Amino acid sequence: MRAPIEASVAVNGVSLTYFEWGRGAAGDPLLLVHATGFHARCWDQVVRQLGRRLGRRRVIAIDQRGHGRSDKVDAIRWREFGRDVAEIARRLDLRGVVGVGHSAGGHAMVEAAAIAPTRFRRLVLVDPTIMAPEHYAARGAAEDGAWIRVAGATHPAAKRRRHFTSIDEMIERLHGRPSFASFTAAALRDYCTWGLVPSVDPPGFELACTPEMESAVYGGAFGNPGIHEHVRALDLPVTLLRAIEPRTPADLADFRYSPTWPALASQLRRSRDVHRPDRTHFMPMEDPALVASVIAEAEAQGG
Repeated sequence: MRAPIEASVAVNGVSLTYFEWGRGAAGDPLLLVHATGFHARCWDQVVRQLGRRLGRRRVIAIDQRGHGRSDKVDAIRWREFGRDVAEIARRLDLRGVVGVGHSAGGHAMVEAAAIAPTRFRRLVLVDPTIMAPEHYAARGAAEDGAWIRVAGATHPAAKRRRHFTSIDEMIERLHGRPSFASFTAAALRDYCTWGLVPSVDPPGFELACTPEMESAVYGGAFGNPGIHEHVRALDLPVTLLRAIEPRTPADLADFRYSPTWPALASQLRRSRDVHRPDRTHFMPMEDPALVASVIAEAEAQGG
Protein backbone atom coordinates (compact mmCIF):
# COMPACT_ATOMS: atom_id res chain seq x y z
CA MET A 1 0.00 0.00 0.00
CA ARG A 2 1.50 3.30 -1.08
CA ALA A 3 1.41 6.25 1.30
CA PRO A 4 -1.66 8.42 0.79
CA ILE A 5 -1.70 12.01 -0.42
CA GLU A 6 -2.39 14.45 2.43
CA ALA A 7 -4.46 17.52 1.58
CA SER A 8 -6.94 19.91 3.16
CA VAL A 9 -10.14 21.62 2.13
CA ALA A 10 -12.11 24.51 3.64
CA VAL A 11 -15.66 23.53 4.59
CA ASN A 12 -18.22 25.20 6.83
CA GLY A 13 -15.73 27.61 8.35
CA VAL A 14 -12.96 25.10 9.14
CA SER A 15 -10.07 23.49 7.30
CA LEU A 16 -10.36 19.71 7.23
CA THR A 17 -7.46 17.40 6.45
CA TYR A 18 -8.01 14.28 4.40
CA PHE A 19 -5.83 11.45 3.13
CA GLU A 20 -6.30 9.99 -0.32
CA TRP A 21 -5.16 6.70 -1.75
CA GLY A 22 -5.42 5.76 -5.44
CA ARG A 23 -6.16 9.19 -6.89
CA GLY A 24 -7.19 8.69 -10.51
CA ALA A 25 -8.12 5.02 -10.02
CA ALA A 26 -11.19 3.65 -11.73
CA GLY A 27 -14.38 2.88 -9.85
CA ASP A 28 -16.55 4.79 -7.42
CA PRO A 29 -14.70 6.38 -4.49
CA LEU A 30 -14.80 5.10 -0.93
CA LEU A 31 -15.16 7.80 1.73
CA LEU A 32 -14.17 6.82 5.29
CA VAL A 33 -15.08 8.67 8.49
CA HIS A 34 -13.60 7.79 11.89
CA ALA A 35 -14.97 7.62 15.44
CA THR A 36 -14.83 10.15 18.30
CA GLY A 37 -11.27 10.79 19.47
CA PHE A 38 -9.74 8.94 16.52
CA HIS A 39 -8.50 10.14 13.13
CA ALA A 40 -8.34 9.31 9.44
CA ARG A 41 -5.27 7.09 9.66
CA CYS A 42 -7.03 4.65 11.96
CA TRP A 43 -8.37 3.28 8.66
CA ASP A 44 -4.89 2.39 7.33
CA GLN A 45 -5.14 -1.33 8.03
CA VAL A 46 -8.66 -1.51 6.56
CA VAL A 47 -7.42 0.31 3.44
CA ARG A 48 -4.55 -2.18 3.19
CA GLN A 49 -7.04 -5.06 3.29
CA LEU A 50 -9.31 -3.33 0.77
CA GLY A 51 -6.39 -3.12 -1.64
CA ARG A 52 -6.08 -6.90 -1.50
CA ARG A 53 -9.77 -7.36 -2.25
CA LEU A 54 -10.58 -4.54 -4.65
CA GLY A 55 -7.24 -3.68 -6.22
CA ARG A 56 -6.29 -0.06 -6.76
CA ARG A 57 -9.22 2.14 -5.79
CA ARG A 58 -9.73 5.75 -4.82
CA VAL A 59 -10.14 5.90 -1.04
CA ILE A 60 -10.47 9.10 0.99
CA ALA A 61 -10.34 9.23 4.80
CA ILE A 62 -11.25 12.42 6.66
CA ASP A 63 -9.97 13.94 9.88
CA GLN A 64 -13.19 15.34 11.36
CA ARG A 65 -13.19 18.85 12.82
CA GLY A 66 -11.30 18.98 16.10
CA HIS A 67 -9.56 15.70 15.30
CA GLY A 68 -6.26 14.70 13.75
CA ARG A 69 -4.74 17.44 11.63
CA SER A 70 -8.00 19.28 10.98
CA ASP A 71 -8.76 22.63 12.60
CA LYS A 72 -9.40 22.78 16.32
CA VAL A 73 -12.78 24.25 17.30
CA ASP A 74 -14.23 25.96 20.37
CA ALA A 75 -17.63 24.26 20.24
CA ILE A 76 -19.29 21.35 18.47
CA ARG A 77 -22.67 19.88 17.72
CA TRP A 78 -23.15 16.47 16.21
CA ARG A 79 -25.05 17.53 13.12
CA GLU A 80 -22.04 19.61 12.00
CA PHE A 81 -19.94 16.49 11.47
CA GLY A 82 -22.41 15.21 8.87
CA ARG A 83 -22.59 18.58 7.17
CA ASP A 84 -18.82 18.59 6.91
CA VAL A 85 -18.83 15.18 5.22
CA ALA A 86 -21.52 16.26 2.76
CA GLU A 87 -19.58 19.44 1.95
CA ILE A 88 -16.34 17.52 1.39
CA ALA A 89 -18.17 15.26 -1.07
CA ARG A 90 -19.38 18.37 -2.87
CA ARG A 91 -16.05 20.23 -2.81
CA LEU A 92 -14.17 17.19 -4.14
CA ASP A 93 -17.01 16.51 -6.59
CA LEU A 94 -17.37 12.93 -5.42
CA ARG A 95 -20.13 10.89 -7.04
CA GLY A 96 -21.31 7.33 -6.55
CA VAL A 97 -19.68 7.36 -3.14
CA VAL A 98 -19.55 4.27 -0.96
CA GLY A 99 -19.65 6.00 2.42
CA VAL A 100 -18.16 4.14 5.40
CA GLY A 101 -18.49 5.50 8.92
CA HIS A 102 -17.42 4.05 12.26
CA SER A 103 -19.19 4.99 15.51
CA ALA A 104 -19.77 8.78 15.47
CA GLY A 105 -18.49 8.64 11.90
CA GLY A 106 -21.44 6.40 11.06
CA HIS A 107 -23.81 8.98 12.55
CA ALA A 108 -22.10 11.64 10.42
CA MET A 109 -22.35 9.49 7.30
CA VAL A 110 -26.13 9.13 7.70
CA GLU A 111 -26.41 12.91 8.04
CA ALA A 112 -24.23 13.45 4.97
CA ALA A 113 -26.21 11.03 2.80
CA ALA A 114 -29.47 12.68 3.88
CA ILE A 115 -28.10 16.15 3.05
CA ALA A 116 -26.49 15.17 -0.28
CA PRO A 117 -28.25 11.99 -1.44
CA THR A 118 -27.14 12.32 -5.07
CA ARG A 119 -23.48 12.00 -4.01
CA PHE A 120 -23.82 8.61 -2.31
CA ARG A 121 -24.48 5.17 -3.80
CA ARG A 122 -24.29 2.99 -0.70
CA LEU A 123 -23.42 3.22 3.01
CA VAL A 124 -21.56 0.86 5.33
CA LEU A 125 -22.14 1.81 8.96
CA VAL A 126 -19.70 0.17 11.38
CA ASP A 127 -21.32 0.20 14.82
CA PRO A 128 -22.75 3.70 14.33
CA THR A 129 -23.55 5.86 17.34
CA ILE A 130 -27.27 5.96 16.67
CA MET A 131 -29.23 5.07 19.76
CA ALA A 132 -32.89 4.28 20.35
CA PRO A 133 -35.29 7.21 19.80
CA GLU A 134 -36.37 7.25 23.44
CA HIS A 135 -32.81 8.11 24.51
CA TYR A 136 -32.91 11.27 22.43
CA ALA A 137 -36.42 12.09 23.62
CA ALA A 138 -35.37 11.74 27.25
CA ARG A 139 -32.02 13.54 27.08
CA GLY A 140 -31.63 15.29 23.77
CA ALA A 141 -34.75 17.34 23.18
CA ALA A 142 -33.48 20.29 25.21
CA GLU A 143 -30.08 20.01 23.51
CA ASP A 144 -31.41 19.87 19.95
CA GLY A 145 -29.13 22.06 17.88
CA ALA A 146 -27.22 23.33 20.92
CA TRP A 147 -23.49 23.94 20.69
CA ILE A 148 -21.36 22.13 23.26
CA ARG A 149 -18.43 24.20 24.46
CA VAL A 150 -15.10 22.37 24.30
CA ALA A 151 -13.57 24.27 27.21
CA GLY A 152 -14.92 22.93 30.48
CA ALA A 153 -16.28 19.68 29.02
CA THR A 154 -16.85 17.24 31.88
CA HIS A 155 -17.04 13.75 30.36
CA PRO A 156 -14.41 11.41 31.90
CA ALA A 157 -12.52 11.54 28.59
CA ALA A 158 -11.43 15.06 29.61
CA LYS A 159 -9.07 13.45 32.13
CA ARG A 160 -7.07 11.55 29.51
CA ARG A 161 -3.33 12.00 29.55
CA ARG A 162 -2.49 14.48 26.80
CA HIS A 163 1.34 14.66 26.68
CA PHE A 164 3.86 11.96 25.75
CA THR A 165 7.59 12.06 25.25
CA SER A 166 7.37 9.82 22.18
CA ILE A 167 5.05 7.71 20.05
CA ASP A 168 6.55 4.58 21.57
CA GLU A 169 5.72 5.81 25.08
CA MET A 170 2.08 6.20 24.08
CA ILE A 171 2.02 2.72 22.53
CA GLU A 172 3.54 1.22 25.68
CA ARG A 173 1.06 3.05 27.90
CA LEU A 174 -2.01 1.95 25.93
CA HIS A 175 -0.94 -1.60 25.16
CA GLY A 176 -3.22 -4.04 26.95
CA ARG A 177 -5.59 -1.41 28.34
CA PRO A 178 -9.25 -2.44 27.98
CA SER A 179 -10.24 -0.13 25.13
CA PHE A 180 -7.06 -0.88 23.18
CA ALA A 181 -6.33 -4.50 24.09
CA SER A 182 -8.03 -5.86 20.98
CA PHE A 183 -6.23 -3.55 18.52
CA THR A 184 -3.77 -5.22 16.18
CA ALA A 185 -0.19 -4.08 16.79
CA ALA A 186 -0.20 -2.23 13.46
CA ALA A 187 -3.49 -0.49 14.21
CA LEU A 188 -2.31 0.61 17.65
CA ARG A 189 0.83 2.09 16.10
CA ASP A 190 -1.29 3.90 13.46
CA TYR A 191 -3.52 5.30 16.20
CA CYS A 192 -0.58 6.60 18.22
CA THR A 193 1.55 7.79 15.30
CA TRP A 194 -1.17 9.93 13.75
CA GLY A 195 -3.01 10.71 16.97
CA LEU A 196 -0.14 12.86 18.24
CA VAL A 197 1.22 16.23 17.15
CA PRO A 198 4.46 17.92 18.26
CA SER A 199 4.35 19.79 21.57
CA VAL A 200 6.64 22.60 22.69
CA ASP A 201 5.62 23.00 26.35
CA PRO A 202 6.28 20.42 27.58
CA PRO A 203 8.52 19.17 24.76
CA GLY A 204 7.42 15.99 23.03
CA PHE A 205 3.97 15.22 21.71
CA GLU A 206 0.34 15.89 22.62
CA LEU A 207 -2.98 14.40 21.57
CA ALA A 208 -4.17 15.79 18.24
CA CYS A 209 -7.76 15.48 19.48
CA THR A 210 -7.59 17.16 22.88
CA PRO A 211 -9.20 15.44 25.87
CA GLU A 212 -11.60 18.39 26.09
CA MET A 213 -12.67 17.95 22.47
CA GLU A 214 -13.25 14.24 22.90
CA SER A 215 -15.20 14.95 26.08
CA ALA A 216 -17.36 17.57 24.35
CA VAL A 217 -18.25 15.18 21.52
CA TYR A 218 -19.32 12.51 23.97
CA GLY A 219 -21.28 15.13 25.89
CA GLY A 220 -23.26 16.06 22.80
CA ALA A 221 -24.15 12.51 21.75
CA PHE A 222 -27.87 13.01 22.45
CA GLY A 223 -28.02 16.45 20.86
CA ASN A 224 -29.21 15.38 17.41
CA PRO A 225 -32.62 13.69 17.77
CA GLY A 226 -33.27 14.45 14.10
CA ILE A 227 -30.94 11.63 13.13
CA HIS A 228 -33.84 9.18 13.13
CA GLU A 229 -35.75 11.24 10.60
CA HIS A 230 -32.72 11.00 8.35
CA VAL A 231 -32.41 7.26 8.96
CA ARG A 232 -35.99 6.72 7.79
CA ALA A 233 -35.49 8.99 4.78
CA LEU A 234 -32.44 7.18 3.39
CA ASP A 235 -33.26 5.55 0.08
CA LEU A 236 -30.03 3.73 -0.72
CA PRO A 237 -28.58 0.38 0.33
CA VAL A 238 -27.09 0.35 3.82
CA THR A 239 -24.98 -2.39 5.38
CA LEU A 240 -25.00 -2.26 9.17
CA LEU A 241 -22.11 -3.98 10.94
CA ARG A 242 -22.75 -4.28 14.69
CA ALA A 243 -20.57 -5.50 17.56
CA ILE A 244 -21.40 -7.03 20.94
CA GLU A 245 -24.45 -5.45 22.56
CA PRO A 246 -24.43 -4.15 26.15
CA ARG A 247 -26.00 -6.61 28.59
CA THR A 248 -26.04 -4.60 31.82
CA PRO A 249 -26.29 -0.88 32.66
CA ALA A 250 -22.59 -0.93 33.53
CA ASP A 251 -21.78 -2.02 29.97
CA LEU A 252 -23.12 1.28 28.66
CA ALA A 253 -20.03 3.03 30.07
CA ASP A 254 -17.66 0.51 28.46
CA PHE A 255 -16.57 1.68 25.02
CA ARG A 256 -16.07 -1.91 23.88
CA TYR A 257 -19.83 -2.43 23.63
CA SER A 258 -21.99 -1.35 20.71
CA PRO A 259 -23.75 2.05 20.93
CA THR A 260 -26.03 1.08 18.04
CA TRP A 261 -29.78 0.65 18.55
CA PRO A 262 -30.33 -3.09 17.81
CA ALA A 263 -33.51 -2.30 15.85
CA LEU A 264 -31.82 0.29 13.63
CA ALA A 265 -31.83 -1.94 10.55
CA SER A 266 -35.62 -2.22 10.75
CA GLN A 267 -35.87 1.57 10.32
CA LEU A 268 -33.80 1.61 7.14
CA ARG A 269 -35.58 1.13 3.83
CA ARG A 270 -32.87 -1.04 2.25
CA SER A 271 -30.65 -2.63 4.84
CA ARG A 272 -28.50 -5.63 5.60
CA ASP A 273 -27.78 -6.25 9.28
CA VAL A 274 -24.49 -7.99 10.10
CA HIS A 275 -24.24 -8.71 13.83
CA ARG A 276 -20.88 -9.86 15.18
CA PRO A 277 -21.25 -10.43 18.94
CA ASP A 278 -17.71 -11.83 18.92
CA ARG A 279 -16.25 -8.40 18.09
CA THR A 280 -16.04 -5.16 20.07
CA HIS A 281 -16.93 -1.63 19.08
CA PHE A 282 -13.35 -1.13 17.85
CA MET A 283 -13.73 -3.47 14.86
CA PRO A 284 -11.78 -1.38 12.30
CA MET A 285 -8.68 -1.57 14.51
CA GLU A 286 -9.44 -5.00 15.97
CA ASP A 287 -10.29 -6.91 12.80
CA PRO A 288 -9.51 -4.80 9.71
CA ALA A 289 -9.87 -7.86 7.47
CA LEU A 290 -13.48 -8.36 8.63
CA VAL A 291 -14.38 -4.71 8.10
CA ALA A 292 -12.73 -4.67 4.69
CA SER A 293 -14.58 -7.83 3.64
CA VAL A 294 -17.94 -6.31 4.61
CA ILE A 295 -17.11 -3.11 2.71
CA ALA A 296 -15.91 -5.06 -0.35
CA GLU A 297 -19.02 -7.23 -0.35
CA ALA A 298 -21.29 -4.20 -0.10
CA GLU A 299 -19.36 -2.37 -2.82
CA ALA A 300 -19.61 -5.34 -5.17
CA GLN A 301 -23.40 -5.45 -4.86
CA GLY A 302 -23.81 -2.16 -6.71
CA GLY A 303 -27.15 -0.37 -6.36
